[in-house]
Amino acid sequence: MNRWIHQIRWRSIGRWWIAGLAFTGAGLIVLYALRDLLQFPLVLSTTVGGEGMLVLRFLLNDRWVFRHRRPTWIRLAQFHVASAGGAAIWWTVANLLPRFGIHYLAASLIGSGCSMVLSLITNFLWIWRRSSDKSRMVPTAVGAGVDIFRGD
Repeated sequence: MNRWIHQIRWRSIGRWWIAGLAFTGAGLIVLYALRDLLQFPLVLSTTVGGEGMLVLRFLLNDRWVFRHRRPTWIRLAQFHVASAGGAAIWWTVANLLPRFGIHYLAASLIGSGCSMVLSLITNFLWIWRRSSDKSRMVPTAVGAGVDIFRGD
């Protein structure tokens, strides 16, 4: 257990939280703009806004939090898969709670909180984990039909 705690990347976790909180606020602004200013239906607003913020969050996390020089399609796909559970939780809560009289922005914030733990676990234990086997090769990019690899 003690060894596991020492392997945790605390600085990365701190940056991940900062990015997550920033995107929670930005997501509320985007949702407000889509719903109130552009008059999109709530389901469309949460779908379009959620996907846009998800891609931007990946790009920021990939570069600033995890220090990758370039994003890859592989990590983006992994991020989408890892985020699917959290996104589904957020989307469901954000669309369900207003049916019970809760303002859609409050519902979105509650949904963000509900999905946070799942997202934290999948991000750090799957997408951006450090390999314990230094000789293992991991894919970093796919281009022109050729996989480019580097040791982790």
